[in-house]
Amino acid sequence: MERPLPAGPPTVQSPRPDSPPPDQQHQEDIDGVQNTRMRIEHALRGQLYSLQYPLSSAGAPIPQERLSGTAYEHYVSAAGSERNPYAPFTSRIDWEVARWAKLRGPGSTAVSDLLQIPGVWERLGLSYKNTRELNELIDKGIPYVRPRFQLKEIALGDEIYEVYFRDALECVRALFGEPEFASHIVTRPERFYADPDRTKRVYWDMFTGKWWWAMQTELDHMEEGGTVVPLIISTDKTQVTLFRNKAAYPVYLTIGNLPKEIRRKPSQHGQVLLGYLPTTKLEQITNASARRRMLANLFHASMREVLGPLKDSGQSGVPMARGDGAVFRCHPIFAAYVGDYLEQLLVAGVKYGECPKCEVPRDRLGDPETKYPLRDLEAVLEILEIADDRPADFLKSCREAGIRPIYRPFWDDLPYCDIFLSITPDILHQLYQGVFKHLVSWIKSAYPHHEIDARCRRLPRNHNIRAFMKGITGLEKLTGREHGDIARIILGLIADLPLPNGASSARLVKATRALLDFLYLSQYPIHSSDTLALLDDALKRFHANKSIFIDLGIRTVFNLPKLHALDHFREMIEFLGTPDNFNTEYTERLHIDFAKDAYEASNKKDEYPQMTQWLERKEKVLQHEKFIAWYNAGCPSLSVLNSLEPQMQQLLMPKHPSRKSVHFDILAQEYGALNFREVLSRFVANHRYPGLRRPQLQQETFFTHIPFNRVSVYHKARFWDDDFSQFRNANDYDVVHCCPSYTSKRGIQIPGRFDTVLVNNGNDPDSQNIKDYCIARARVIFSIPPLGQHLFQSVGANYDYLVYVEWFTTFQHPDPNHGMYKISPLYQDGSRVTSIIPLANIRRSAHLSPVFGAVADRTWTADNVLDVCTKFYVNNFSDRHMFGIIY
Repeated sequence: MERPLPAGPPTVQSPRPDSPPPDQQHQEDIDGVQNTRMRIEHALRGQLYSLQYPLSSAGAPIPQERLSGTAYEHYVSAAGSERNPYAPFTSRIDWEVARWAKLRGPGSTAVSDLLQIPGVWERLGLSYKNTRELNELIDKGIPYVRPRFQLKEIALGDEIYEVYFRDALECVRALFGEPEFASHIVTRPERFYADPDRTKRVYWDMFTGKWWWAMQTELDHMEEGGTVVPLIISTDKTQVTLFRNKAAYPVYLTIGNLPKEIRRKPSQHGQVLLGYLPTTKLEQITNASARRRMLANLFHASMREVLGPLKDSGQSGVPMARGDGAVFRCHPIFAAYVGDYLEQLLVAGVKYGECPKCEVPRDRLGDPETKYPLRDLEAVLEILEIADDRPADFLKSCREAGIRPIYRPFWDDLPYCDIFLSITPDILHQLYQGVFKHLVSWIKSAYPHHEIDARCRRLPRNHNIRAFMKGITGLEKLTGREHGDIARIILGLIADLPLPNGASSARLVKATRALLDFLYLSQYPIHSSDTLALLDDALKRFHANKSIFIDLGIRTVFNLPKLHALDHFREMIEFLGTPDNFNTEYTERLHIDFAKDAYEASNKKDEYPQMTQWLERKEKVLQHEKFIAWYNAGCPSLSVLNSLEPQMQQLLMPKHPSRKSVHFDILAQEYGALNFREVLSRFVANHRYPGLRRPQLQQETFFTHIPFNRVSVYHKARFWDDDFSQFRNANDYDVVHCCPSYTSKRGIQIPGRFDTVLVNNGNDPDSQNIKDYCIARARVIFSIPPLGQHLFQSVGANYDYLVYVEWFTTFQHPDPNHGMYKISPLYQDGSRVTSIIPLANIRRSAHLSPVFGAVADRTWTADNVLDVCTKFYVNNFSDRHMFGIIY
């Protein structure tokens, strides 16, 4: 194929919902895509315009071929659960104890100890007396839904190496047929646009990219009616012990038919552990070059064995049943490889220091002007074909082509596979642990360490900002998360910091801002032609200003492979969808379940048979748990299972107030809410008589009677921002604190904290326009007591929670170098301008970075800086939601 150019068992008799008739099946497939589209439209706050793939047979079920029931209905028969959904367990308590025993952690000692207590298992009515009997019950009684592991020995030289793996085709079949995924499986490509003229293309999941459309076209040229199943493969070696230097080398598999909301969440189980590769270091080979060559060949020989079943199925297609029973002719095709830079080189067979995707010379990696073509797959395959017949020519040709002399790489005969096109962007290693890590080191070389650290200690506190009270210059071996925390504050630290030699810092600040823009833009869960243009512009701005690091003697060249990788982000987003489809951060999280916990469950000797068996049992229990939940819910239609829409309250308040009946005088003394009664009277008058001029409002304020002098206050409020909800985990709220100082139980005086917030002016609550917002400092979050509820009855308003705030000046123009808005506390007649507003008007917390000047005032602290500093920058990068609003 040419590379795409950029531009069964019987049905159970117990009551079950009927499966949809065949003539409704295609419409249900379309409905699944429309549900996804509605989620994206909600995030974009606008309508999408789609272009359907021209052939209706593409990605459609095979006519007249449908299983007699859903996957759960077949599971009932296989598990013998027609009358007892807990079978092979005798009762709910029997099942719940077994579930607890297998999911509580990697070890089983506590379970054995519990069951050995005399009378425990009898009184609980358990069908097992110890862990051994429980394991036998799981092994024999719960059916396998995902394939079992197998062992294969691979001979390389005089050595034999073991590979534990599963049948890759059966793993694909299991994912495609998972009943919890049935309503979310996408089987055909589609193009989306943000405008009716179809000029602004929109990308998010894989089916919106150019690759899937081109692959579907290729299949239809051979035979219509096929369904593309894009395979996403990840590999990453990881340490499973701290001291014994024990490693595991897992291979993960998922399919692009699943939405990324499923693939990236371990709780969804949308990723399958495909196998464990050999972790040998081949220390017996003393020649370093020969050892590297042998390790590469061992990797590819192992991966060839693991992915072997996909060769024929990708070409000719195989029938696969979706969870609802619909059968498709599926073509599993290697589409994307996820890994860090070293893994990318190993997979592509490219030498260190070069780009694994394109033909750019290593001494031109820092040149953004010249665009180089992707590596020529056909030319590489021709070189690989002469390995057996002409070894000397093979080695010479590999050197000339800049590739490693690998004997039969695993991808050379996978149908439709272009390994160089399959290398995906990596937010974790290429951006946070790559380019941004370099940027931080350059900044530390440019500025005095003591001044950078002094500024870190004086940043005001915020829920999204990590407090680096010892600074950042002395930190070593940082994780991607820690680099992310530094990215939130780095621009504010250097915005007005002069260079020691008196040179202008404008270019350095512009380069930093540009790279941060690229970092945050690339993480958008949805991209359009407009946002991709912004991504290109950010990269151009960085290259236009990076020479400052050469002028300062920090760099001589910029031939960094990870920096060059940024040149490929746009084209890969257009090919395969947004980078959050392929972030290696997801596989880092999978290591906990599939490698580290599995190793801990073994006896550390001959561990792989024990690890694979432990994982098989855990998968069985998890699958049985989902089946029982479905059964006990009344066996609902699969179309209503596993909703991907987070049901989150936009405002989440504590059940009880932090302090009840706080007097107005205490609000002034401890919370800083001066003139609280007057401000509250003005709020009531303004809502009773909206539109009054200032003199009239003052008069009505004077005559407004507040029949109470105490309110209940809340020290925190949680906000859920559903704009671009894919940015967050479902339990990750933004938090605003309004808490006075207090003495802890240990007698330590804890300073008060009153956060700054982003307030909507009420014209458009969902606005992404910065002109619709302003900054305020929240002093008191409170509720009106019952005695005062009548104050708002005349206007029909119901204000559950109100906030006393101090205002800052409005947004004017961003700084031309760092792009942040400068604001100051707002005063009138020598006093802070204050108001009471509904808590619902607050969009989220806001972080302000003080305008430090040349040297940070050493009397400032993180606790008093909002009180004593007179000028601030609004931090664009406190989190990705804030960036989306004030970019």
